[in-house]
Amino acid sequence: MKNNANPIGVGTRISALALMTVMLGTGENTMAQTNTSTHVKNIVLVHGGFVDGSGWADVHKALKKEGYTVSIVQNPTISLADDVAVTRRVIDAQNGPVILVGHSYGGAVITEAGNHPKVVGLVYVTAFALDKGESVASLIKDPPPGAPVPPILPPQDGFLFLDRAKFPAAFAGDVSSEAASFMADSQVPWGLDALNGAVTQAAWRTKPSWYLVSTEDKMIPPDAQRAMSKRAGATVVEVKGSHAVYVSQPQAVAHFIEKAATGALAAAKDRIVADGLAAAK
Repeated sequence: MKNNANPIGVGTRISALALMTVMLGTGENTMAQTNTSTHVKNIVLVHGGFVDGSGWADVHKALKKEGYTVSIVQNPTISLADDVAVTRRVIDAQNGPVILVGHSYGGAVITEAGNHPKVVGLVYVTAFALDKGESVASLIKDPPPGAPVPPILPPQDGFLFLDRAKFPAAFAGDVSSEAASFMADSQVPWGLDALNGAVTQAAWRTKPSWYLVSTEDKMIPPDAQRAMSKRAGATVVEVKGSHAVYVSQPQAVAHFIEKAATGALAAAKDRIVADGLAAAK
């Protein structure tokens, strides 16, 4: 038996190294799609519940100014499956590697949609980084003692809204009163099917991720954000801001997205090398 062990081990190592070579070649081809740059130029932004894609306007402007191609997904927020399908169609339309960004519930969407082969990095902006089998509903059903409770009204015909009077303080504490009032008055109904939609495969398990923690968030407790980002192995930055930090501090959010755009391909390549070496042992 001992004599048979070495040839099998050698064959396994050769196969693993061959596989690693192929994967590295694939990684090089992906990098070539970025016009000889290590930057990913395609950014797809996904909004969360109660709002629409217009909140990304200033982040969009900042990224466009730096030469990125930016697309904004308009999720119906009726069901997770529909929102993932809408997001995948936007990813399909991109001409190369994609950085996929999600805010709040949008994190659940990108966790599933991020399995798309064009996606090379995920950016969570004070968002739900779910794991397989989890839903937003399952994560928020038992809030820790002392955690702020979002002012969600009882469901109406299968949809949720926030109390308009309490919306500014809970969702947009650092946004101008005029803008916060408009956000409250223009709420998008958030479907219970979206809230209860479970992730089938968490993209962050196979792709690099970045997470922006908003330390003054009254919708998703900062400690919950830290726990999700740690579980995902994400690169983390903390910003003093509300749940609507992407509206109140668009430059900080855009800069963080740029970090992902410059680091995603290198991170993916490093992971391929590490996985290949592990398989070769």
